[in-house]
Amino acid sequence: MPVLEPKRIRDRRTIRLATIITGWSSVKTLFFVVPLFLMLGCTASRYRKSADKEVYKIIQGKQQKVFGQTNKFHIETRYSGRQPKEIKAPEIIEDRLQTGKQVLALPEALRIAVENNRQYQLRKENLYLTALALTRERFAFTPQLFAGTKVTGERASNGDQAVRASTRAGLDALFKTGGRLALDLGNDLLRFYTGDPRRSAVSTISLSLVQPLLRGAGAKIVAENLTQAERNVIYDIRSFSYYQDTFAFDIVSTYLRLLQQQDTVRNQYNNFLSLEAFRKRAEALGFDRLPKIQVDQAIQDELRAKNSYILAVDRYRSSLDLFKITLGLPLGYEIQLDENALREIEAVGLLPVQLTETNAIQIALDKRLDLLNEIDIFEDSKRKIDIAADRLKPDLNLFADASLASERPTDYAKFDLNDYRLSGGVQVNLPINRLLERNSYRSALLSFERQIRTLALFLDDLKTDVRAGIRSLEQARQTYEIQSNARELARRRVESSELNMQAGRAQTRDVLEAQNASVQAENAVTGALVDYHLTRLRLLLDMGVLRTAEEKFWLREGSIPRAQAGSTQPRQPAAPDLITPEQLFESPKP
Repeated sequence: MPVLEPKRIRDRRTIRLATIITGWSSVKTLFFVVPLFLMLGCTASRYRKSADKEVYKIIQGKQQKVFGQTNKFHIETRYSGRQPKEIKAPEIIEDRLQTGKQVLALPEALRIAVENNRQYQLRKENLYLTALALTRERFAFTPQLFAGTKVTGERASNGDQAVRASTRAGLDALFKTGGRLALDLGNDLLRFYTGDPRRSAVSTISLSLVQPLLRGAGAKIVAENLTQAERNVIYDIRSFSYYQDTFAFDIVSTYLRLLQQQDTVRNQYNNFLSLEAFRKRAEALGFDRLPKIQVDQAIQDELRAKNSYILAVDRYRSSLDLFKITLGLPLGYEIQLDENALREIEAVGLLPVQLTETNAIQIALDKRLDLLNEIDIFEDSKRKIDIAADRLKPDLNLFADASLASERPTDYAKFDLNDYRLSGGVQVNLPINRLLERNSYRSALLSFERQIRTLALFLDDLKTDVRAGIRSLEQARQTYEIQSNARELARRRVESSELNMQAGRAQTRDVLEAQNASVQAENAVTGALVDYHLTRLRLLLDMGVLRTAEEKFWLREGSIPRAQAGSTQPRQPAAPDLITPEQLFESPKP
């Protein structure tokens, strides 16, 4: 039968255990309690706010460096302030099934697109993540503090039972020279509460330093990841800025194309009404004045016009649905476009772009943000060669260690400063096995040559786009002038053909052909006007001078810098109406 311990003995052991755990010095208590409270106090929400604050500060600083100004960049959406578990799938479904009506002017469409477009939000988040990656690289060169406590129960082979409490704190620091410093403060407390009641408490302070002298030494090598991360944020800021201009251009382009389709729908409908009225007159005249074949021609053209109108309506509705997706609006929304945008570009006319091809290309070389990125990436590829070459070197490291322990067995807070331990020396590892490093170096050389070709191709594509833009702009100008003249001629032709038919000097086919030519001319004029303005905006975008932040930028001539300070911008020479084949194919002069 087991012998039960007296209650007072069990209580005394409980008190001893509690004394061991709670009776440490104030230093050990701080080692244990402070990290615990810090850990409990930092909620997920605070971590998120801390990340946002650091990232937004980085982006604003880089924007100031690149553009000389900042904007209110953020990635928050209407769901960002809510807990993910609160957002249910039925809510998303209900949101996409909403209905409504809205008159959407072009500036309002731009605002809605910026707020709701999925790709636009993704590009903002990519910029955020790039800046977030930079915080990690900066953190690597910040002294890393650590602290922790471990309490364990132990039982020896002889049956003795004890409690051990180990506490560690310190820091680890990486320098841009490649050196690494580690400071470790440790405390170990052991207390037996069975057998021979004994205890030990030891504190240790250790310091170690490693400094490479060859491989991995120097700020250029050690801080490469940090350098690249800093540059990546610059690249993404430039890319996002250029994307913003491209995105705004795409919205304006889609909006104006929709208005062009609206105009086509109206022209097709008016054409159908005209042909319907003409068919009725033809049928009335068919009793005694018109042959049956001419009446059938009128009926056939009316049916053709009706079908063209139905097809135009269907194309417009499909295009409008795609535009709603671009804006991030539910498809159930009925939006009505403001036709004033089309009237406004008609009022401003054909805004000129006074540039020669040479100056346009030079401006693009100076202003295109994505070209600046390509040039910097080219420089990165050269730097990567030096990094890869460094890994081929032998290892030559200086190291030093120092430690100091408290006086045993229990004076954990008392140190004999003369009782320290030091060690140091040099470590050499010869570059006997460098196959992986060799391959990395060769790959870096190939990557550099590829980047040469990439940069050259980018420059060629840029010059091609600008040259094509200038030619297309001139072609669009001539097309608009031709179509405007053709429209006036078509209108006169319709009037004269109807008068001639009434006088018996024209047939039904003459009136029908004139009417068909008239509706085609009306559509062509609107298309040519929209083509010219979008071609002009595309050229400004390719040159890097389209300022979409300006109000109604599509109605402005654009800010085209001079090729050289103090010089006047040469005008584009007037192009001939037609270039002859001899001029086109003549041999270039030496």
